[in-house]
Amino acid sequence: MANPVQVVDSSAARRRGGGGLVEGQANLGHAHDPDSYDGGKGDKYSAAQDGAWPASGIGMESRVAPTPGELVQPSGKREFSANQGQTHNKWDRLIPERRQPQSWATVAKEVGQEIKPHIPLIIYTFLSLFTRLYRIGANNSVVWDEAHFGKASTPFGAYYLNRTFFFDVHPPLGKMLVGLAGALSGFNGSFDFPSGAVYPDHVPYRTMRILLALPGIAMVPLAWGTAVELRFSRWSTHIVTLMVLCDIAWLAISRFILLDSMLLFFTFTTVYCLACFNNQQRRPFEEDWWAWLTLTGISIGCVASVKWVGLFVTCLVGLYTAEDLWNKLGDLKMSYRTYVRHWVARILCLMVIPFCVYALCFKIHFMILNMSGTGDSQMSSLFQAHLQGNDFAKNPLEPAFGSRLTFKNMGYGGGLLHSHVQTYPVGSQQQQVTCYHYKDENNEWLITPTWEAEPLDPTGPLRFLKHGDKMRIVHASTGRNLHSHNVVAPVSKLNNEVSAYGNATVGDSNDYWVLEVVDDFLRGGRNKFERIHSLSTRLRLKHLNSNCYLRAANAILPQWGFKQVEVSCDKTNNPADEHTYWNIESHWNSRLEAGDQKLYKSPFFRDFWHLNVAMMTSNNALVPDSDKEDSIASGPFEWPFLWNGMRMNGWQDNGIKYYLLGNAITWWMASTSLVVWIFTLLWHFARFQRKINDFAPGEWNQFLYVSKIAFGGWFLHYAPFLIMGRVTYLHHYLPTLWFSVLMVGVLLDHYVFKSRRFTLKSKWIVFSAVAGLVVGTFFIFRACAWGIEGPASTTMKGRKWRSGWNIY
Repeated sequence: MANPVQVVDSSAARRRGGGGLVEGQANLGHAHDPDSYDGGKGDKYSAAQDGAWPASGIGMESRVAPTPGELVQPSGKREFSANQGQTHNKWDRLIPERRQPQSWATVAKEVGQEIKPHIPLIIYTFLSLFTRLYRIGANNSVVWDEAHFGKASTPFGAYYLNRTFFFDVHPPLGKMLVGLAGALSGFNGSFDFPSGAVYPDHVPYRTMRILLALPGIAMVPLAWGTAVELRFSRWSTHIVTLMVLCDIAWLAISRFILLDSMLLFFTFTTVYCLACFNNQQRRPFEEDWWAWLTLTGISIGCVASVKWVGLFVTCLVGLYTAEDLWNKLGDLKMSYRTYVRHWVARILCLMVIPFCVYALCFKIHFMILNMSGTGDSQMSSLFQAHLQGNDFAKNPLEPAFGSRLTFKNMGYGGGLLHSHVQTYPVGSQQQQVTCYHYKDENNEWLITPTWEAEPLDPTGPLRFLKHGDKMRIVHASTGRNLHSHNVVAPVSKLNNEVSAYGNATVGDSNDYWVLEVVDDFLRGGRNKFERIHSLSTRLRLKHLNSNCYLRAANAILPQWGFKQVEVSCDKTNNPADEHTYWNIESHWNSRLEAGDQKLYKSPFFRDFWHLNVAMMTSNNALVPDSDKEDSIASGPFEWPFLWNGMRMNGWQDNGIKYYLLGNAITWWMASTSLVVWIFTLLWHFARFQRKINDFAPGEWNQFLYVSKIAFGGWFLHYAPFLIMGRVTYLHHYLPTLWFSVLMVGVLLDHYVFKSRRFTLKSKWIVFSAVAGLVVGTFFIFRACAWGIEGPASTTMKGRKWRSGWNIY
């Protein structure tokens, strides 16, 4: 009689071996690895010794014969139900099973057995609570970027709490959570967090710090769970968790009113959810499979909504998904319909859901911040018209000659046409004309007839602006005319310079501009209306003599131009160039009636896109500042081996000081492991070429899977900083560090903890040495995160392990 066919549960298959980047494959003919830790989940099918999923790629449902007499177990939900129906009488379901009464001792014992596998996780969670909250309010002054992000509970949310619109280079989720922490703490938004200032008694800074430390606390149990889901050994699971628990930089950054703990938290949750989803790959389209795929998408949306650095872990999920679908394409037993369903599921959960989460954060951001504030000018004029306290919508609708107004550039990131008394040090040396992103009386201009035309009669008939009008545009504050000539612009060398020249009696035809209407957001094309409307009509300003167009394309002037945006005259007539588009924003004319807010509408997705481009433009403008470069800024090459640290606040001897510095053992081991992994990979490739296989079936695929998660995540987070032009700091490396820590676990398992060459005693020695070094270094440098009291040269003596560490 032929042997019966064995069906192996997916969990059992995974425990016997790994997979490619997408999933673990079988470990044929080998017992379950006793060092692989499952976090206490247990699996009644994991004891099978032989007969498992073949190492044949994703989606293969082949089955091999078990050992004689071994029970065939169900592979999935439907087969399990069918098996149940065959082995039980149908009346058994209607007759409740009699149960013997249990004593409290028995119940306690059962509860203890349930809790026992989770005791390490519970201990690590309590240790995380202690390390993150201990002395969290010791320093009662504004520390480092609390001066920036604390304002998310004032100006950034007294911006949120006072509902005042503001602009920042980061997406809004993190700042909204900071604002929520302020609201839950009872903060009234009356303190604007000046750097280094002592917190007044009415500011509940301790409570706010505690609430914002919760994501940092959760990093430790997430590290444990991720190591378990990646099938690390119990040894490596402890090492990885200890490294997260005892890292000084992760600890310090989690104890203040900052966004970084939330960025790290969602980076950790994304990797965790991805690992959990991978472990459901043998049961596609079941509840758990859908749940973890959806949670991965939600986590992607959240991490990208805190800081755009979250897009790097999004790329990791994207590469994972691309390999997943590519491998499924090679599965000849998978129907085309099933393959299309996999595509639809990924598009829905990993693209649509993250985008919806990201867009929803901006929608809530716009709904909360409905009051006019300092960041108004970064948004379109139509958007600003709906903010309370803004009088744009009440300004006269149709501008005319004699009107005073401001011009808003409609290119993304564009500002307001501006001039000031300072002159160009190059070119014509006439008065500067720039674009400025904040409201100022130097943004105001008067519409005036040309020199040859009849002077403006303040009591005569109004002459409304329309397409083709020729005019002078006079700077209201200085009385000089908007002017251009054949002089090269200071930054955009192919364009002509734009300046302010002359006065009410001195000028020439180079002061003349022709108004060209493009269209109107509300009324449509140019042929559908005659008169220009403020806020909604898009127009271009052509220089009469040069036939060039007034343009502001985010080119930044040097310091003599106050780093404002250059305004030039573009000789290339490109009708599609939105940087040559302008609209009238503010409008004053005592002879005209006020406008009506109901006439203006600003679609959400236009505002959403506009704000994101403005954020990107401002991010690109964060170039290194020579005043900061020598003090706290650092470069990417200095991060992996911790060449320097960063002082987070004032360094007075009588104050409590904080020093952003990683756990040196963790950082050095993590960075070294990346180099060792590369040589390990090359070594095994060379041995494969010589037909030497050092791996049991499935082990190589598992090694590749976890390696790609670790090294791929590290590379995607680290490499972009090598080409960024913006100023960088040590804390930018903290999300990257997580993936190199995972690589430590990968290599410790590969060389020691899952190796058959080492005895149990040897593994204990290695584990104790690594754990002892990590914990010991934490105790030596713990004051960097908990607060250095007294003179650092005395308190931290002997702890300057590198010359670049300016602890003292």
